[in-house]
Amino acid sequence: MASPSVAEPFPIFLVGGRYTLYDINTVSHARRVHNISGVLIGGLPQAPQQNVFCGIPLELMPEEARLLVEKGVAYIIDDAAAHRQAFIAGGLSKEEKEKFLRGLKKQGSDATRMQTKSADDRKIAALKKVAAKNAALAAKLEKERSEAAAAAGDKVVEDDQESLFGSPAPSAPSIAPSEASVASSSASTMKITPTTSSPPLTSSAPSSTLPLPSVPVSYPLFKHLHSKGYFMAPGIRFGCRYTAYPGDPLRFHSHFLCDGMDWDQEFDLLTLVGGGRLGTGVKKGFLIGGTEDKEHVDGEEDVRAFCVEWAGM
Repeated sequence: MASPSVAEPFPIFLVGGRYTLYDINTVSHARRVHNISGVLIGGLPQAPQQNVFCGIPLELMPEEARLLVEKGVAYIIDDAAAHRQAFIAGGLSKEEKEKFLRGLKKQGSDATRMQTKSADDRKIAALKKVAAKNAALAAKLEKERSEAAAAAGDKVVEDDQESLFGSPAPSAPSIAPSEASVASSSASTMKITPTTSSPPLTSSAPSSTLPLPSVPVSYPLFKHLHSKGYFMAPGIRFGCRYTAYPGDPLRFHSHFLCDGMDWDQEFDLLTLVGGGRLGTGVKKGFLIGGTEDKEHVDGEEDVRAFCVEWAGM
């Protein structure tokens, strides 16, 4: 199945000082094409009271948002202004809104029909299994009755009263779906949560772009490692700035715990020792780096990185 195409540059929504992506196609495009994974922060409609598995929107680090803008593949827009334009200022006509709602209702009806069919198929399979079990039990009882009659040499007297061996074999229950279940399922339509932001939000570039996201001094190291093909993710779980993955984090473990600094920045030696020991303890390298006090021949910043490993552990 071909991946949906996403037009570039695509919008990154700034809401409450955070940079987010609402469109699932844009999220997958940024991950597949630009090595941007971000962090999912949205709740799942089918499991709203858990926080282990999350959904859209996707929150980007300021470094990720700035990198995409500098590459020319994205732009920053004000989320509140975009919503006002879409819902208050008449971004969609009445016909477009009705078409959008009809599409959501059709998706809900299709999902309900598929869910009902799946439930009926499971019910039919279970009833067939019960029927086969009852048939085997009836055959076993009939065989035991015949053997008992032959051993005793007595004639089996038919009796109007039901006995253990004279009762009819249990009949298989009906395996057709009940009309009540079909009627109740067709009466309710599953509510669908949209996974794309357009419509109702449009992706047209704003008249005035917002300034670039503010980034920490570690941004040059982030940009340098990203240019080498690494996926960069927040490193708070390991007590560092970033974790660097050699490929998609869904397929690879991270290789480095990263901290970026200014070239002449002073730091405590215990920071170096602690980072090296922690990195070695979790089978990763502790990587520090920054921009050297000179520019590269092509005008790019010259970033140098150093990997520390704790020996003898």
